[in-house]
Amino acid sequence: MRDRWLVLVAVLPFLMGAGSAPHHPGVTAFTFRDPAIVESSALVVVDGAFVTTNDSGDTGRVFTVDPATGRTTGVTRWSADPIDTEGLAPAGHGAVWVGDIGDNTASRDTVQVARVPVGPGERTVHPQVYDLAYPDGAHNAETLLRDPASGRLYVATKGVFGGELYAAPDRLDPTRTNRLRPVAPVLAIATDGAFFPDGRHLILRDYGRAVVYSFPGLVEVGSFTLPDQDQGEGIAVDGAGRVFVSSEGQAEPVLQVRLPAQLRTALRRTSPSGSSSGSSGPSAAPSPAAADRAQAPDPRPEDRPVWPWFLTAWLVLGGLVMVTGWIGSRRPGD
Repeated sequence: MRDRWLVLVAVLPFLMGAGSAPHHPGVTAFTFRDPAIVESSALVVVDGAFVTTNDSGDTGRVFTVDPATGRTTGVTRWSADPIDTEGLAPAGHGAVWVGDIGDNTASRDTVQVARVPVGPGERTVHPQVYDLAYPDGAHNAETLLRDPASGRLYVATKGVFGGELYAAPDRLDPTRTNRLRPVAPVLAIATDGAFFPDGRHLILRDYGRAVVYSFPGLVEVGSFTLPDQDQGEGIAVDGAGRVFVSSEGQAEPVLQVRLPAQLRTALRRTSPSGSSSGSSGPSAAPSPAAADRAQAPDPRPEDRPVWPWFLTAWLVLGGLVMVTGWIGSRRPGD
């Protein structure tokens, strides 16, 4: 998307020395070779291929890319005039959910999702489109996720001072507006996200950092700094649990990122113990959130996000500069 000032907001603490966490460089998995992929805004892995889409400004089309060559092997055209396509989520064999969920001006009454087939070859489809609405007014969002266990869709909003994860109904109704339900606060300025194959964890990213949460408790398990990218807006997890990140721009590489050792250990520690039946129905047992808090490691001070403090200082400083300039520009007697 074109709100590049948010990139500065997200990376500001790192530029000012706040990003003291270890840097975890990525390894180039492949590079997008298609000149039509210029604003990759989401990334998913489907049947061993990578799928991406351009954000606002393009027609509604989804690209299937062979990671062995970086070349586009398929294009699915699903809409001639989407408003702001920003998110993708796996939808099972040969398909993705596409999220027309961007709303920079927070003025949309509803946003839309559609299940779109992908794979080799070119096709034009006319999928069923579902309307979604937030319960508390319009929000901008770039992150669409799908729970691999239940198939339920989730949207993570993109807010400067914090995001929120919203759940869609378990069954979407094409005849009416589907009301989203708030779940929990999450990473601010989220640009993409994905579930891990275990269904017990998900990952969200902004322009410079990724955070792993337990699910369904939404307790932060750990975070780490992402590799430098032009405008990182994509993250995907494959069937083996490997993490990949992508960026806007032409001929941009897709990077494979290895999770920090401490985070890998934490994920193993919070994996299903076998004592649970795996049912998502009501239970007299402790809530998932309580269990997650009991198992998740205490965050180290250096893992706690500090960028909001720098953002606040930056905004205050900017306000002072503007006020000072205004006072200095006034002539005596004005």
